Amino acid sequence: MQIYVGITDPRWYSYLATQKPDEVNFWRPSGEDTFRALEPGEPFLFKLHSPQNFIVGGGFFSRFTQCPVHYAWDAFQQKNGAESFTQLRQLIGQRRGSGGPIGPNEIIGCILLQQPFFFKPTEWIPASDWRPGIQRGKRYYTETFEGQTLWQEVQSRLAQPAPALDESVIAAAQKYGKPQITLPRLGQGSFRLILTDAYDARCALTSSRVLHVLDSAHIKPYASSGTHSPTNGILLRKDIHTLFDLGYITVTPEYKVEISNRMKQEFENGKEYYSMHGEQINLPKIEQFRPSTKMLSWHNENIFRA
Repeated sequence: MQIYVGITDPRWYSYLATQKPDEVNFWRPSGEDTFRALEPGEPFLFKLHSPQNFIVGGGFFSRFTQCPVHYAWDAFQQKNGAESFTQLRQLIGQRRGSGGPIGPNEIIGCILLQQPFFFKPTEWIPASDWRPGIQRGKRYYTETFEGQTLWQEVQSRLAQPAPALDESVIAAAQKYGKPQITLPRLGQGSFRLILTDAYDARCALTSSRVLHVLDSAHIKPYASSGTHSPTNGILLRKDIHTLFDLGYITVTPEYKVEISNRMKQEFENGKEYYSMHGEQINLPKIEQFRPSTKMLSWHNENIFRA
């Protein structure tokens, strides 16, 4: 197993440590950044800036993506480590050295972490082997003595074991074969960004790419025991999302659009939507992120107004 220790802004850490969220966005100020150091489910640890050379917490990596800062705020809100959208833009601007807040459409990098944990100061782990020249972070391997020792230190402080992996994604990985993607159980913000990424930021039904009007829709609602797994989601334009939730539109297990006759009966309208009837939806290129046929059958049987 790999472990990544990332240098962490003390303000970002301190704010989130008081909030104790279920997920966080460990953002990077540049939209040109990438992150390939971990596989989904592996631990990402927080180390404060020197001279505070301590590992103070962490989370479990789910995915890296890039998006406009306004979209990251809409998805994660205060889980970005800022009290407001204005403050987040100001913090990113400071990290970029611009001296002022960045624009709302500027692209940033997003390292999405699940089930974060924050150690008490008495539990902080000294980063005794940390070299001054390291600018961003360092990767460890549990096959090595130092990596194994570090992970044992972390595990001894965790109140609960590493998060369960998402069963639906595991099942999809087994069905479609390697490369397998086994995500940790996602929060709402990660669900939204990962789904947007999976659908290449375009509506599955209309192909609209206007990011401001796209929603990550649950097939089986979270309130009805649905999960935040990408296989329980479809990226939809806001009006399509509303009609999908109300049962006037569904997607069959064969990934075809079906429009209810009730729309015409109740509203004497809907020509725009009926033109999509029978069409194949746009699907994620990554097969493991395609909508679950089981969830689609549930929507057809329980939500759709036949």
